[in-house]
Amino acid sequence: MHPKDISIKDFTYDLPEHLIAKYPLQNRDASRLLIWKNEQINEDIYRNLDQYLPSHSLLVFNNTRVVAARLLFQKPTGATIEIFCLEPHPKYPDITTAMSSTGSVTWLCLVGGASKWKPGTILEKKIPHGDAELILKATYLEKIQDSFSIQLSWNEPGISFAEVLHLAGVMPLPPYIKRKAEHADEERYQTIYAKHEGSVAAPTAGLHFTDELFKKLDTKNISREFVTLHVGAGTFQPVKSDTLGEHPMHIEFIDVTVESIRNLIAHIDTHITAVGTTSLRTIESLYWLGCKVLNQPDIHPEALTVKQWDAYEMKGDIPSKAALETLLLYLESKGLPRLLSRTQLLIAPGYAIRIPHALVTNFHQPQSTLLLLVAAFAGPKWKEIYDHALSREFRFLSYGDGCLLFRH
Repeated sequence: MHPKDISIKDFTYDLPEHLIAKYPLQNRDASRLLIWKNEQINEDIYRNLDQYLPSHSLLVFNNTRVVAARLLFQKPTGATIEIFCLEPHPKYPDITTAMSSTGSVTWLCLVGGASKWKPGTILEKKIPHGDAELILKATYLEKIQDSFSIQLSWNEPGISFAEVLHLAGVMPLPPYIKRKAEHADEERYQTIYAKHEGSVAAPTAGLHFTDELFKKLDTKNISREFVTLHVGAGTFQPVKSDTLGEHPMHIEFIDVTVESIRNLIAHIDTHITAVGTTSLRTIESLYWLGCKVLNQPDIHPEALTVKQWDAYEMKGDIPSKAALETLLLYLESKGLPRLLSRTQLLIAPGYAIRIPHALVTNFHQPQSTLLLLVAAFAGPKWKEIYDHALSREFRFLSYGDGCLLFRH
Protein backbone atom coordinates (compact mmCIF):
# COMPACT_ATOMS: atom_id res chain seq x y z
CA MET A 1 0.00 0.00 0.00
CA HIS A 2 1.24 3.48 -0.89
CA PRO A 3 1.31 5.74 2.20
CA LYS A 4 -1.10 8.08 0.37
CA ASP A 5 -3.77 5.41 0.88
CA ILE A 6 -3.19 4.95 4.62
CA SER A 7 -6.29 5.61 6.71
CA ILE A 8 -5.43 7.80 9.68
CA LYS A 9 -8.15 6.08 11.71
CA ASP A 10 -5.83 3.06 11.92
CA PHE A 11 -3.37 5.16 13.93
CA THR A 12 -5.34 6.30 16.90
CA TYR A 13 -5.68 5.33 20.55
CA ASP A 14 -7.47 6.67 23.60
CA LEU A 15 -5.21 9.06 25.52
CA PRO A 16 -6.65 9.93 28.97
CA GLU A 17 -6.18 13.55 29.96
CA HIS A 18 -4.46 12.58 33.23
CA LEU A 19 -1.61 10.88 31.30
CA ILE A 20 -0.67 14.07 29.45
CA ALA A 21 2.29 15.51 31.37
CA LYS A 22 1.57 19.14 32.30
CA TYR A 23 5.00 19.64 33.93
CA PRO A 24 8.39 17.95 33.59
CA LEU A 25 9.85 15.85 36.40
CA GLN A 26 12.27 17.63 38.73
CA ASN A 27 15.20 15.63 37.34
CA ARG A 28 15.33 15.37 33.55
CA ASP A 29 16.90 11.91 33.41
CA ALA A 30 14.49 10.40 35.97
CA SER A 31 11.78 10.07 33.33
CA ARG A 32 10.72 6.51 32.58
CA LEU A 33 12.09 4.74 29.52
CA LEU A 34 10.33 1.93 27.65
CA ILE A 35 12.78 -0.25 25.70
CA TRP A 36 11.49 -2.14 22.63
CA LYS A 37 14.01 -4.61 21.21
CA ASN A 38 13.49 -7.92 19.43
CA GLU A 39 9.75 -7.51 20.07
CA GLN A 40 10.34 -7.52 23.82
CA ILE A 41 9.45 -4.69 26.20
CA ASN A 42 11.53 -3.65 29.20
CA GLU A 43 11.33 -0.62 31.47
CA ASP A 44 13.97 1.60 33.03
CA ILE A 45 14.73 5.32 33.35
CA TYR A 46 16.68 7.62 31.04
CA ARG A 47 19.58 7.80 33.49
CA ASN A 48 20.44 4.22 32.50
CA LEU A 49 20.16 4.69 28.74
CA ASP A 50 23.86 3.87 28.29
CA GLN A 51 23.19 0.27 29.34
CA TYR A 52 21.04 -0.34 26.25
CA LEU A 53 23.29 1.13 23.55
CA PRO A 54 26.39 -0.53 22.07
CA SER A 55 29.86 0.86 22.75
CA HIS A 56 31.45 3.00 20.03
CA SER A 57 28.03 3.86 18.61
CA LEU A 58 26.74 7.33 17.71
CA LEU A 59 23.87 9.39 19.11
CA VAL A 60 22.46 12.10 16.81
CA PHE A 61 20.82 15.09 18.50
CA ASN A 62 18.89 18.09 17.19
CA ASN A 63 20.47 21.22 18.70
CA THR A 64 17.77 23.67 17.67
CA ARG A 65 16.70 26.21 20.28
CA VAL A 66 13.09 27.17 20.97
CA VAL A 67 12.38 30.86 20.56
CA ALA A 68 9.81 32.84 22.57
CA ALA A 69 7.59 32.94 19.50
CA ARG A 70 4.35 34.25 21.07
CA LEU A 71 3.95 38.03 20.97
CA LEU A 72 0.99 39.62 22.77
CA PHE A 73 -0.22 43.05 21.63
CA GLN A 74 -3.07 45.08 23.05
CA LYS A 75 -5.24 47.29 20.86
CA PRO A 76 -6.37 50.73 22.17
CA THR A 77 -9.80 49.14 22.65
CA GLY A 78 -8.28 46.68 25.13
CA ALA A 79 -8.59 43.63 22.84
CA THR A 80 -5.55 41.32 22.87
CA ILE A 81 -3.99 40.18 19.60
CA GLU A 82 -1.66 37.19 19.84
CA ILE A 83 0.95 36.79 17.09
CA PHE A 84 2.57 33.37 16.94
CA CYS A 85 5.69 33.53 14.74
CA LEU A 86 5.77 30.32 12.68
CA GLU A 87 8.56 30.76 10.16
CA PRO A 88 10.29 33.51 8.18
CA HIS A 89 8.79 34.84 4.97
CA PRO A 90 9.95 32.84 1.90
CA LYS A 91 12.11 35.77 0.83
CA TYR A 92 14.68 34.76 3.48
CA PRO A 93 17.06 31.93 2.50
CA ASP A 94 17.02 30.39 5.98
CA ILE A 95 15.90 30.94 9.56
CA THR A 96 19.32 32.14 10.76
CA THR A 97 19.25 35.05 8.30
CA ALA A 98 15.77 36.08 9.41
CA MET A 99 16.60 35.74 13.12
CA SER A 100 19.67 37.95 12.61
CA SER A 101 17.67 40.73 10.91
CA THR A 102 17.88 44.12 12.56
CA GLY A 103 15.31 46.92 12.50
CA SER A 104 12.55 44.90 10.87
CA VAL A 105 11.63 41.43 9.66
CA THR A 106 8.72 39.78 7.84
CA TRP A 107 7.36 36.58 9.36
CA LEU A 108 4.55 34.14 8.64
CA CYS A 109 2.36 33.95 11.74
CA LEU A 110 -0.79 32.62 13.27
CA VAL A 111 -2.91 35.44 14.67
CA GLY A 112 -5.28 35.04 17.59
CA GLY A 113 -8.01 37.64 17.31
CA ALA A 114 -7.30 38.29 13.63
CA SER A 115 -10.91 39.34 13.01
CA LYS A 116 -10.26 42.34 15.30
CA TRP A 117 -7.18 43.43 13.34
CA LYS A 118 -7.64 45.11 9.97
CA PRO A 119 -4.92 44.98 7.27
CA GLY A 120 -2.65 48.01 7.43
CA THR A 121 -3.40 48.66 11.11
CA ILE A 122 -0.22 48.93 13.17
CA LEU A 123 -0.06 47.40 16.63
CA GLU A 124 2.49 48.64 19.15
CA LYS A 125 4.10 47.08 22.21
CA LYS A 126 6.50 48.82 24.62
CA ILE A 127 9.08 46.77 26.54
CA PRO A 128 11.55 48.11 29.14
CA HIS A 129 15.10 47.60 27.91
CA GLY A 130 17.83 48.75 30.29
CA ASP A 131 17.47 52.49 30.68
CA ALA A 132 15.53 52.76 27.44
CA GLU A 133 12.30 51.42 25.97
CA LEU A 134 12.01 49.00 23.07
CA ILE A 135 9.03 49.84 20.87
CA LEU A 136 7.90 46.88 18.78
CA LYS A 137 5.40 47.42 15.97
CA ALA A 138 3.41 44.83 14.01
CA THR A 139 1.87 45.53 10.61
CA TYR A 140 -0.63 43.13 9.03
CA LEU A 141 0.50 42.74 5.39
CA GLU A 142 -1.60 39.93 3.91
CA LYS A 143 -3.24 36.54 4.44
CA ILE A 144 -1.22 33.63 2.99
CA GLN A 145 -3.08 30.29 3.00
CA ASP A 146 -3.39 29.30 6.68
CA SER A 147 -1.16 32.07 8.07
CA PHE A 148 -0.60 35.81 7.94
CA SER A 149 2.34 37.78 6.62
CA ILE A 150 3.32 40.22 9.39
CA GLN A 151 6.01 42.88 9.34
CA LEU A 152 7.64 43.40 12.73
CA SER A 153 9.78 46.49 13.27
CA TRP A 154 11.50 48.02 16.27
CA ASN A 155 13.13 51.29 17.22
CA GLU A 156 16.62 49.99 18.10
CA PRO A 157 18.24 48.90 14.82
CA GLY A 158 21.24 47.40 16.59
CA ILE A 159 19.08 44.66 18.13
CA SER A 160 18.43 41.45 16.16
CA PHE A 161 15.02 39.83 15.87
CA ALA A 162 16.27 36.97 18.06
CA GLU A 163 17.00 39.51 20.82
CA VAL A 164 13.59 41.12 20.31
CA LEU A 165 11.89 37.77 20.93
CA HIS A 166 13.95 37.29 24.09
CA LEU A 167 12.74 40.65 25.37
CA ALA A 168 9.13 40.64 24.17
CA GLY A 169 8.09 37.06 23.50
CA VAL A 170 6.52 34.24 25.51
CA MET A 171 7.59 30.57 25.38
CA PRO A 172 5.19 28.68 23.07
CA LEU A 173 4.15 25.60 25.05
CA PRO A 174 2.29 22.95 23.01
CA PRO A 175 -1.51 23.41 22.81
CA TYR A 176 -2.17 20.21 24.76
CA ILE A 177 -0.35 21.58 27.82
CA LYS A 178 -3.35 23.52 29.04
CA ARG A 179 -1.68 26.10 31.22
CA LYS A 180 0.19 29.36 30.77
CA ALA A 181 3.95 29.25 30.27
CA GLU A 182 5.82 29.82 33.51
CA HIS A 183 9.32 31.10 34.22
CA ALA A 184 10.62 27.55 34.74
CA ASP A 185 9.56 26.61 31.19
CA GLU A 186 12.20 28.96 29.81
CA GLU A 187 14.79 26.42 30.99
CA ARG A 188 12.89 23.15 31.01
CA TYR A 189 11.38 23.48 27.53
CA GLN A 190 14.92 23.61 26.12
CA THR A 191 17.46 20.83 25.82
CA ILE A 192 20.71 21.42 27.71
CA TYR A 193 22.56 21.52 24.37
CA ALA A 194 20.14 23.87 22.55
CA LYS A 195 22.19 26.20 20.34
CA HIS A 196 20.65 27.51 17.12
CA GLU A 197 17.49 29.60 17.55
CA GLY A 198 14.54 28.96 15.29
CA SER A 199 12.09 26.37 16.66
CA VAL A 200 8.59 27.01 17.94
CA ALA A 201 8.52 23.58 19.60
CA ALA A 202 11.21 21.66 21.47
CA PRO A 203 12.79 18.46 20.13
CA THR A 204 11.32 16.78 23.19
CA ALA A 205 13.25 13.49 23.19
CA GLY A 206 16.34 15.51 24.07
CA LEU A 207 14.72 17.11 27.14
CA HIS A 208 15.67 13.99 29.18
CA PHE A 209 19.43 14.30 28.69
CA THR A 210 21.72 15.68 31.40
CA ASP A 211 25.43 16.29 31.82
CA GLU A 212 25.55 13.26 34.13
CA LEU A 213 24.02 11.03 31.44
CA PHE A 214 26.44 12.40 28.86
CA LYS A 215 29.34 11.41 31.16
CA LYS A 216 27.99 7.85 31.39
CA LEU A 217 27.71 7.70 27.60
CA ASP A 218 31.28 9.01 27.26
CA THR A 219 32.53 6.27 29.58
CA LYS A 220 31.07 3.71 27.19
CA ASN A 221 32.62 5.48 24.16
CA ILE A 222 29.22 6.44 22.79
CA SER A 223 29.83 9.61 20.82
CA ARG A 224 27.51 12.51 19.96
CA GLU A 225 26.74 14.37 16.78
CA PHE A 226 24.49 17.40 16.36
CA VAL A 227 22.30 18.38 13.44
CA THR A 228 19.75 21.19 13.30
CA LEU A 229 16.11 20.97 12.29
CA HIS A 230 14.00 23.95 13.28
CA VAL A 231 10.71 22.50 14.51
CA GLY A 232 7.59 24.19 13.15
CA ALA A 233 4.11 24.39 14.65
CA GLY A 234 3.02 21.87 12.02
CA THR A 235 4.52 19.17 14.22
CA PHE A 236 1.37 19.48 16.40
CA GLN A 237 -1.03 19.45 13.45
CA PRO A 238 -3.18 16.30 13.50
CA VAL A 239 -3.97 14.59 10.23
CA LYS A 240 -7.49 15.84 9.53
CA SER A 241 -8.04 14.06 6.20
CA ASP A 242 -9.28 10.47 6.01
CA THR A 243 -6.15 9.37 4.18
CA LEU A 244 -2.58 10.66 4.09
CA GLY A 245 -2.85 11.58 0.43
CA GLU A 246 -4.79 14.75 1.29
CA HIS A 247 -2.58 15.76 4.22
CA PRO A 248 -0.01 18.52 3.49
CA MET A 249 3.15 17.66 5.41
CA HIS A 250 4.75 20.68 7.08
CA ILE A 251 8.09 22.00 5.81
CA GLU A 252 11.02 22.42 8.19
CA PHE A 253 14.48 23.93 7.84
CA ILE A 254 17.57 21.73 8.26
CA ASP A 255 21.19 22.73 8.78
CA VAL A 256 23.90 20.03 8.75
CA THR A 257 27.66 20.54 8.59
CA VAL A 258 30.01 18.62 6.32
CA GLU A 259 31.73 17.29 9.46
CA SER A 260 28.43 15.87 10.71
CA ILE A 261 27.91 14.01 7.44
CA ARG A 262 31.43 12.59 7.69
CA ASN A 263 30.65 11.35 11.21
CA LEU A 264 27.44 9.68 10.03
CA ILE A 265 29.38 7.91 7.28
CA ALA A 266 31.96 6.72 9.80
CA HIS A 267 29.26 5.10 12.00
CA ILE A 268 26.77 3.90 9.41
CA ASP A 269 28.11 0.33 9.48
CA THR A 270 28.19 0.20 13.29
CA HIS A 271 25.23 1.72 15.14
CA ILE A 272 23.44 5.09 14.96
CA THR A 273 20.69 6.18 17.35
CA ALA A 274 18.52 9.16 16.43
CA VAL A 275 17.43 11.18 19.46
CA GLY A 276 13.99 12.37 18.47
CA THR A 277 11.82 12.25 15.37
CA THR A 278 13.35 15.53 14.14
CA SER A 279 16.87 14.10 14.20
CA LEU A 280 15.59 11.04 12.36
CA ARG A 281 13.83 13.14 9.71
CA THR A 282 16.99 15.17 9.24
CA ILE A 283 19.37 12.28 8.66
CA GLU A 284 16.85 10.40 6.51
CA SER A 285 16.46 13.59 4.45
CA LEU A 286 20.23 13.54 3.89
CA TYR A 287 19.85 10.11 2.29
CA TRP A 288 17.29 11.41 -0.22
CA LEU A 289 19.34 14.52 -0.94
CA GLY A 290 22.26 12.21 -1.77
CA CYS A 291 19.96 10.29 -4.13
CA LYS A 292 18.96 13.55 -5.81
CA VAL A 293 22.59 14.49 -6.39
CA LEU A 294 23.26 11.06 -7.91
CA ASN A 295 20.35 11.57 -10.32
CA GLN A 296 21.09 15.26 -10.97
CA PRO A 297 24.82 15.95 -10.45
CA ASP A 298 24.41 19.57 -11.62
CA ILE A 299 21.49 20.38 -9.31
CA HIS A 300 21.67 23.88 -7.81
CA PRO A 301 22.05 23.95 -3.99
CA GLU A 302 18.82 25.95 -3.64
CA ALA A 303 16.91 23.18 -5.45
CA LEU A 304 18.30 20.52 -3.12
CA THR A 305 15.21 19.97 -0.96
CA VAL A 306 13.04 16.99 0.01
CA LYS A 307 9.37 17.01 -1.01
CA GLN A 308 6.59 15.16 0.81
CA TRP A 309 6.41 12.12 -1.49
CA ASP A 310 10.00 12.02 -2.81
CA ALA A 311 10.84 8.94 -0.74
CA TYR A 312 8.04 6.96 -2.39
CA GLU A 313 8.50 8.18 -5.95
CA MET A 314 12.30 8.40 -6.33
CA LYS A 315 14.66 5.50 -6.88
CA GLY A 316 15.76 4.54 -3.36
CA ASP A 317 17.83 1.39 -3.76
CA ILE A 318 21.15 3.19 -3.32
CA PRO A 319 23.14 2.03 -0.25
CA SER A 320 22.94 4.53 2.60
CA LYS A 321 26.69 5.04 2.77
CA ALA A 322 26.93 5.71 -0.97
CA ALA A 323 24.13 8.30 -0.80
CA LEU A 324 25.80 10.18 2.07
CA GLU A 325 29.21 10.02 0.39
CA THR A 326 27.69 11.44 -2.81
CA LEU A 327 26.13 14.31 -0.88
CA LEU A 328 29.41 14.97 0.94
CA LEU A 329 31.40 15.12 -2.33
CA TYR A 330 28.79 17.46 -3.81
CA LEU A 331 29.04 19.90 -0.89
CA GLU A 332 32.85 19.77 -0.95
CA SER A 333 32.90 20.40 -4.72
CA LYS A 334 30.76 23.50 -4.19
CA GLY A 335 32.97 24.69 -1.32
CA LEU A 336 29.99 24.54 1.06
CA PRO A 337 30.88 23.88 4.73
CA ARG A 338 27.25 23.08 5.57
CA LEU A 339 23.99 22.03 3.98
CA LEU A 340 21.09 24.46 4.37
CA SER A 341 17.90 22.94 3.09
CA ARG A 342 14.20 22.31 3.68
CA THR A 343 12.51 18.97 4.20
CA GLN A 344 8.90 17.93 3.85
CA LEU A 345 9.72 14.23 4.23
CA LEU A 346 6.73 12.22 5.44
CA ILE A 347 7.75 8.97 7.13
CA ALA A 348 4.88 6.52 7.45
CA PRO A 349 4.36 2.74 7.31
CA GLY A 350 5.70 1.59 3.94
CA TYR A 351 8.82 3.73 4.35
CA ALA A 352 12.11 1.85 4.79
CA ILE A 353 14.39 3.52 7.34
CA ARG A 354 17.88 3.92 5.81
CA ILE A 355 20.26 5.27 8.44
CA PRO A 356 19.43 5.03 12.21
CA HIS A 357 19.33 1.64 13.91
CA ALA A 358 17.49 2.93 16.99
CA LEU A 359 15.27 5.85 17.96
CA VAL A 360 14.81 7.65 21.28
CA THR A 361 11.46 9.43 21.33
CA ASN A 362 8.55 10.53 23.51
CA PHE A 363 5.00 9.19 23.20
CA HIS A 364 3.07 11.06 20.54
CA GLN A 365 -0.49 12.21 19.89
CA PRO A 366 -3.07 9.97 18.23
CA GLN A 367 -3.50 10.51 14.47
CA SER A 368 -0.29 12.53 14.19
CA THR A 369 2.52 12.31 11.64
CA LEU A 370 4.90 11.65 14.55
CA LEU A 371 2.94 8.53 15.49
CA LEU A 372 3.06 7.44 11.84
CA LEU A 373 6.85 7.79 11.95
CA VAL A 374 7.00 5.59 15.07
CA ALA A 375 4.82 2.99 13.32
CA ALA A 376 7.19 3.00 10.35
CA PHE A 377 10.19 2.55 12.63
CA ALA A 378 8.85 -0.01 15.12
CA GLY A 379 6.62 -1.92 12.73
CA PRO A 380 3.04 -3.18 13.10
CA LYS A 381 3.45 -3.77 16.83
CA TRP A 382 3.63 -0.03 17.58
CA LYS A 383 0.14 -0.43 19.08
CA GLU A 384 1.47 -3.04 21.52
CA ILE A 385 4.13 -0.57 22.65
CA TYR A 386 1.57 2.19 23.21
CA ASP A 387 -0.91 -0.16 24.91
CA HIS A 388 1.85 -1.17 27.36
CA ALA A 389 2.73 2.49 28.05
CA LEU A 390 -0.93 3.36 28.62
CA SER A 391 -1.58 0.40 30.91
CA ARG A 392 1.55 1.17 32.92
CA GLU A 393 0.58 4.88 33.10
CA PHE A 394 3.64 6.33 31.41
CA ARG A 395 3.45 10.10 31.09
CA PHE A 396 2.70 11.18 27.51
CA LEU A 397 3.70 13.97 25.09
CA SER A 398 6.28 16.76 25.40
CA TYR A 399 7.00 16.77 29.15
CA GLY A 400 6.33 13.06 29.53
CA ASP A 401 8.31 9.81 29.48
CA GLY A 402 9.79 8.16 26.42
CA CYS A 403 11.00 5.05 24.70
CA LEU A 404 14.04 3.52 23.02
CA LEU A 405 12.96 1.66 19.90
CA PHE A 406 15.22 -0.63 17.91
CA ARG A 407 14.43 -0.79 14.18
CA HIS A 408 12.15 -3.71 13.37
